[in-house]
Amino acid sequence: MSDEGRVYKIGMVSLGCPKNLVDSERILSQLRAEGYRMSDSYGEADLVLVNTCGFIDAAVEESLETIGEALAANGRVIVTGCLGARAEEVLRAHPEVLAVTGPHAYEEVMGLIHHHLPPPHAPHLELIPPQGVKLTPRHYAYLKISEGCNHGCTFCIIPQLRGRLVSRPIGEVMLEAERLVESGVRELLVIAQDTPAYGLDLKYRPDFWKGRPLHTRILDLAKALGEFHAWVRLHYVYPYPQVDELIPLMNQELILPYLDMPLQHASPSLLQAMKRPAATEKVLERIAGWRRECPDLTLRSTFIVGFPGETERDFEILLDFLREARLDRVGCFTYSAVAGAAANALPDAVPEAVKEERYARFMEVQAGISREKLAAKVGSKMIVLVDAVEEEAIIARGPGDAPEIDGNVILPPEWDLEPGDFVEVEITGSDEHDLFAEPAVV
Repeated sequence: MSDEGRVYKIGMVSLGCPKNLVDSERILSQLRAEGYRMSDSYGEADLVLVNTCGFIDAAVEESLETIGEALAANGRVIVTGCLGARAEEVLRAHPEVLAVTGPHAYEEVMGLIHHHLPPPHAPHLELIPPQGVKLTPRHYAYLKISEGCNHGCTFCIIPQLRGRLVSRPIGEVMLEAERLVESGVRELLVIAQDTPAYGLDLKYRPDFWKGRPLHTRILDLAKALGEFHAWVRLHYVYPYPQVDELIPLMNQELILPYLDMPLQHASPSLLQAMKRPAATEKVLERIAGWRRECPDLTLRSTFIVGFPGETERDFEILLDFLREARLDRVGCFTYSAVAGAAANALPDAVPEAVKEERYARFMEVQAGISREKLAAKVGSKMIVLVDAVEEEAIIARGPGDAPEIDGNVILPPEWDLEPGDFVEVEITGSDEHDLFAEPAVV
């Protein structure tokens, strides 16, 4: 029987960071626009697309395992994403895959799918919504403003995988944001590899949005996004001087008083080995200045312990920084070698047992800081965004909580609320990570 007119089903697995998730959403949106159907089951799909992560060894292992599972259950697999930039590694493990592409290769992925599964002759069997297909809940969405990175951090291979900085024109970003908000999105999470560098490659050239000129730079973008009256949260913000210009926007409630800064370490010698900015004192001064100007500011960061050459003294410097900076939300990782990273050639590798011991000490210090800072919020009122309504409790987040990486505000289940609702609460309790709240008395 001829396959003419058949509507094919595509299965998709998206691994890795929110930037990968946005890539997957774009591919899914195009597939839906062309009339393909999506399948939640490997077995029922005509082809499976695996969007991989290749940042650290654990992510590579997960990606290869997922490809193997898809092959075992389906047999027809196309691989894309960051690990796809190292096609020989994928093909060595799984030579039977149909094809391998690198990250953000939208046109190439669609061409491969067309080759193996021609699009339906009636391409609008499932019309794509204006905001595209989203993999996040309806009420929040990631807004990717650029690809790639110009940094040369020795522990990272993102520039090798995703290339140098390529910024999206601001008019294009604003159009996407408008469609998302019109579809019901209440929170826009702005992401890039280096958010404050947005527009640097374009020399901040102007673009147009609704007939008015806007420069392609983070300040203009943040101001414009604030006009949508949705929460706007900035991620991957390196503490450059131009970030100072964003703080007044937080006081004006145009963007959330929240900055996600991947600092990685505090020891000057370690930062130099990582090829990261090594002015820890300036970072502390900048943080203090931001807090004076915006007392409600929430600061989150991530750090690496056990980087090659890290001494006990280096680690103590990091702990001292943690105690002085008193960051609100902190993540920590033990150093893991990444194939192709310059740090692999550095001497004085730290034993795994020492890495784990330092990680535990780091997290103990930060847990105490977090517990104290959250306890200080008891008795205050705040606006929260509801994420989920469960039988035991309602899960919400405050302005200082990004989805999936920060804490929650836990509410009693008897409220009549839905995901995406904003509501004012009074904080009644806390622990190391979460807040507990009741309805605010009007």
